[in-house]
Amino acid sequence: MRALVTGATGFVGGKLTEALAQRGAEVRCLVRDRSRATDLERAGHELHEGDVLDAASLRGAARDVDVAYYLIHSMGRGGDGGFAQRERSAARAFAGMAHEEGVERVVYLGGLGSQPASEHLRSRHETAEILGREGPPLTYFRAAMVVGAGSDSYRTLRHLVERLPAMIAPAWLKTATQPIGVEDVIAYLGEAPDVPASAGREVQIGGPDVLTYGEMLDRMSGALGRRPAPRIPVPFITPRLSSLWIGLVTPVDAGVARPLVEGLSTETVVTDLSGGALFDIDPAPFDDTLRLALAEERAAAA
Repeated sequence: MRALVTGATGFVGGKLTEALAQRGAEVRCLVRDRSRATDLERAGHELHEGDVLDAASLRGAARDVDVAYYLIHSMGRGGDGGFAQRERSAARAFAGMAHEEGVERVVYLGGLGSQPASEHLRSRHETAEILGREGPPLTYFRAAMVVGAGSDSYRTLRHLVERLPAMIAPAWLKTATQPIGVEDVIAYLGEAPDVPASAGREVQIGGPDVLTYGEMLDRMSGALGRRPAPRIPVPFITPRLSSLWIGLVTPVDAGVARPLVEGLSTETVVTDLSGGALFDIDPAPFDDTLRLALAEERAAAA
C-alpha cells in the first residue's frame, strides 16, 4: 500500500507515519517546509513540499497513492478569525487533487459533537463534508480528546494539575466527553484502508469512559500522585478569559487554547456505535492512556 500523510510533522500524523511504515506501507509525507521534516526524510519517507492553501503546490503529491490521510487544521494559524475559510479552501484543494490523481480513499480525523457552538468544531465537520463531496470515498473518523504525550489537550490537563494549588471552575468543567488514547486512534486510522465498509461513512470513536472535564482533571491528579485541587466556581467566565488563563499557566499557545476552550461547552461523546463496530479494536480506559502518556514523557526526558 502507498499512503500520503498530511500533517506528518504533527502529533497524530507523526505517529501514524511510523505505524504505517511498520505495517509495510510506503509513506509519502506532504510538508509545508522540507527543512522542518528532516527526521521524516532520514527515516526513509518520501517528502512532497506543498501547502494545502496553494492548490498548484499539491500537484503530484498523491501520484500512485492508494490512500491519503488528511490530518490538517488551521487552528492557531493567525489571529484574524478566518481559519474556517482557510479550512474550506484547503479541503477543496486537497479533495480536488486526490480525485484528479486517482486516490482510492481519503481518511480524515475530525471532532465529535452535535451542532457544536464552537466555530472550530463546526469547521472541522464542514471540512469532512467538503472532502466527502468533492474527493474520493471518505472515511470520516470523529473523536473527542486524543490522549497522548504530544497532545495539546493532554498537556493542558497535566499543566493545570501541576501548576495550580487551586483553580477557577468555569461551567465547561461539567461538560461530558469521551477521550481516547492516541495509540487507539492510530489503530483505527491504520486499519481504515483494510475495512471496505468504512468507505463513504462516518466512524465515531472513543474510549470506554465518559467523563466530565472536571473528572478528567481529578484522574490526572491521581495519575500524578496528587490530591485534586480545590475549585472556585466561576460559571460565567468567557471562553476568551478561559483561554487567556490557560495560556498563562500552561505551555499551550493562547491562539490554540481559545478554539479548544470554545469546544469545551459542547458535549463530545459517541452517539453512533455502528462505525466503530466495523473495526476489531478495543480502546483502552482513560486511566491507562494517562499512564502511557506520562511514561512516554518521562522516558523522553530521561
